[in-house]
Amino acid sequence: MLKGIHPLLGPELLHAIRTMGHGDDIVIADANFPAGFMGPKVVRADGVDAVAMTEAILAHMPLDTFVPEAAWRMEVVGDPTAVPEVCATFQEVVHRLAGDFTVHSVERFAFYEMAKKAACIVATTEFRLYGNIILKKGVVLPHEVFRV
Repeated sequence: MLKGIHPLLGPELLHAIRTMGHGDDIVIADANFPAGFMGPKVVRADGVDAVAMTEAILAHMPLDTFVPEAAWRMEVVGDPTAVPEVCATFQEVVHRLAGDFTVHSVERFAFYEMAKKAACIVATTEFRLYGNIILKKGVVLPHEVFRV
């Protein structure tokens, strides 16, 4: 354990988000997501749901303010206007922890293509369907850096 570090962020995931640079993407994936076959490094987060993992990551990682979109969710197949409860919760978490960002809807296969280019995929055991989100890392400002 470390002071000030969210307890859901284990050593492997801390390393992944610490080595990500500005503009890199991280996928937080549900239990049905084909994480192992996308290409990027997969960090297992068994026993953790996607919303809790999103909260843990956003407690330490800013979203990118230099681009028009910095957060995406998977669109419901056959009903692109639907917003599953888990996705509405993602939006609330992003707003609360990252600021005035919209979690944009992306067609399923386009979401997969984005995931293939991510720096890392966090494979959770989120059982709610469409419990997937991609976050683009922003810049940590000088006043946000820990000083001794």
